[in-house]
Amino acid sequence: MAAYVATYFDSGRSSSRRIEERNARLFAEQQRLRRGATLEVHFPKRIDNSRLVKAPDTVRIREMRIFTAAVTVLFSLIMFYGLQHFSAIETGYSIESKKQQVEALREQNRQLRLAEAQLTQPRRIDQMARQMGLAELQPSQVVHASDHAIPSDSGAPALAQISQPASAIPPAPAGR
Repeated sequence: MAAYVATYFDSGRSSSRRIEERNARLFAEQQRLRRGATLEVHFPKRIDNSRLVKAPDTVRIREMRIFTAAVTVLFSLIMFYGLQHFSAIETGYSIESKKQQVEALREQNRQLRLAEAQLTQPRRIDQMARQMGLAELQPSQVVHASDHAIPSDSGAPALAQISQPASAIPPAPAGR
C-alpha cells in the first residue's frame, strides 16, 4: 500500500475531500488486487465471550463520581436560587395585594367616618326628633344619680328604683 503524502497543492482542499479521494484510491487498489483467480472463502468463527469479566476502570469510575457530584451540587444551587427567586416574587405579589386591601379599608373607613359625621349632626337629629313629635328636655325631667344615691354602708344589694314622682314623667305621645 502506498502512503499518502499531502503536497503543497493538496493543503488548500478541505479535509473531507482529501479523505474521499484517499478512500476512492484505496477501493480501486483493492478491486485491482481482487481480480485475480483467488476465491475468497469465509469461515465463521464462533467466539464465546461469556466467561470474560471486564476489569473495573477505577480512574473512569472516580471521574464519573466527581462529575456526578459536581452536577448534583450545581443542580442543587440552581434549584435553591429558583426557590428563593420565586418565593421573593410570591412575597412581592402578597405585599401588593395587602397594600390594595389596606387602601380599600382606608377608603371604606373614610366613607364610614363621613357617614357618621353626617348622621351625628345636631341639626339633623333635632329635625328628626321634632318630626317624631318629641319635645326638648325640661330641667325638671333631669334626675342626677348623686341626689338619690344609696348609702354604701348598708351592705345590702341595691335594686333599681324610680325615685321621681309620676307627675314628672312626661305622657307618651298620642300617635302610638
